[in-house]
Amino acid sequence: MARIAVIGAGMGAMAAAARLAVAGHRVAVYERTETYGGAVRRFERDGFGFDTGPGLLPLPAVYRDLFLKTGKEPLEDCVELVQVDPSARHVFADGTGLFLPNASRAGVVAALDEALGAGTGGRWGDFLVRAREAWDRTRRPLLEEPLWPNWQVLADREPYPAVPHKRLLRTRRAGTLAEVGAWELRDPRLVALLESYALAHGLDPRVAPASAAVLPYLEHAFGTWYVRGGLRELARAVYERCVARKVEFRFGAEVVGVLEKDGRAAGLELGDGSTAEADFVVAGVAPGVLDRLVRETSVRGADEVAPQRRAASRLTVLLALRGARPEGTAHRTVVHAADRETELDTLFGAAPGMAAHPTVTVLRPDDPDLVPDPGHEAITLSAVVPAQAEGDWAQREVFDLHAEQLIAVAERAVPGLRDRLLWHEVSTPADIAEATGAEGGAVPAPTLAAGEGRLLHPSNSTAIPGLFAVGGWSHPGGGLPHAGMSGALVAGLIVEGPEFRGSQ
Repeated sequence: MARIAVIGAGMGAMAAAARLAVAGHRVAVYERTETYGGAVRRFERDGFGFDTGPGLLPLPAVYRDLFLKTGKEPLEDCVELVQVDPSARHVFADGTGLFLPNASRAGVVAALDEALGAGTGGRWGDFLVRAREAWDRTRRPLLEEPLWPNWQVLADREPYPAVPHKRLLRTRRAGTLAEVGAWELRDPRLVALLESYALAHGLDPRVAPASAAVLPYLEHAFGTWYVRGGLRELARAVYERCVARKVEFRFGAEVVGVLEKDGRAAGLELGDGSTAEADFVVAGVAPGVLDRLVRETSVRGADEVAPQRRAASRLTVLLALRGARPEGTAHRTVVHAADRETELDTLFGAAPGMAAHPTVTVLRPDDPDLVPDPGHEAITLSAVVPAQAEGDWAQREVFDLHAEQLIAVAERAVPGLRDRLLWHEVSTPADIAEATGAEGGAVPAPTLAAGEGRLLHPSNSTAIPGLFAVGGWSHPGGGLPHAGMSGALVAGLIVEGPEFRGSQ
């Protein structure tokens, strides 16, 4: 039985802790804040409840597997999963509305033809077939296996089978997601639909590799799910599974250093001056944080993937409304920017800023647990913003003004919104940084192939024997499913050793 010290109580870290405890190890989690879940937090006021992190769960099989492998109680006995249907409503710049059915290719094709015109559904359906091929090629190396030592193969090889496109007397294939949309989908609304999946993860579709096509495919193939009571309930269930498996949690315990002995990780140094000896250390922290904890030693080997340094963040606005949620309301609505190119230039340009008229995601869960009574509604708005320099956080009024812009955009999806508004709260990148420790409140994107490796994440193993990285900033990247898989990979590497090659 090994002693294992886990830094941080985020979702990936807790997933690793539960699996390692079941394997017979003695696991202790050290969390600098007073609660678990990382970015998966909850805000409550006046009987209203809101998720301040992720609001929907893709690929629930990752957490079903976690609960199956760590005990007899399946996930559905610990939380109530609800499949969201329609998957989303889209309001495009020209006012066109679209309801996308959940996990139904035929339904999606029919809905597109009806809303956007004959032929659009077929083009989107053909695109999904190609996206599935990209998924089949990358699923194991990018989600289910430790990062390959020869990761450059994943960086250089584009798995998306783009349709040949004649341009300026030359035949080309799409190398970016934006080119996939322009050359294969053509309709500007279909292009906006495609690009919104990248933007939702803080990615610029003009530079994101064509392999980002797997993002809409994941939602199409595996559906979109909601956890009754909010996603914080999933974090609670994972935490309680850890406790049931005798994982020790120490909250308010700031780790200030990773101890080394004989060239390998040997424990933690804590902010109160005490130490915690360990045979293995699992770090569920952002790259800059891990670098500081290790101090003079390089965490990555010479051929290791460099972590992402420039990532986007989120601005979230929580709305408490009088009046019941109307019957038939979509759980999620995406209100597209009037000028996507200007939005992308603003967000990802040389001097990143907050778009004046952003793409806004509106979440309206049909969940009595989130409201004081049936005569009220809780709505969450979110938009991508740049990760912030620390000095910018003092300018709270900037975020407050931008929150007003999000509310104005959301009125396109929620008529009479301002007349129903009781109060609103704003969650900024500073709040994300406080919860996760990520510099600038950055939110990691999922790992993607091609694009010269820009969207690959550092390996779960590090250059220091006995030290492993877990969570969204390590392989296989950000998002709830990917964080859960990182926990599975780290547990496998510790239990089975370097020869571990993932689940079969």
